[in-house]
Amino acid sequence: MKTRMKEYREKNGITQEQLAKKVGVARQTILFMEKGKYNPSLRLAYQISRELNAKIDDLFSFNDEK
Repeated sequence: MKTRMKEYREKNGITQEQLAKKVGVARQTILFMEKGKYNPSLRLAYQISRELNAKIDDLFSFNDEK
């Protein structure tokens, strides 16, 4: 999974910790998502997109490329 979460988070001036608290996950979860090592549920992706004022498709790319 590719993600632009970090870019959008920084553009909104939100730390990993702040975003994690707003969406109800651990900071490490945000870290792993930003590195593309954790696929969020649809619900979590939606919550994050709302907090970052972005579309889910702008934040996450779920390509099956190997």
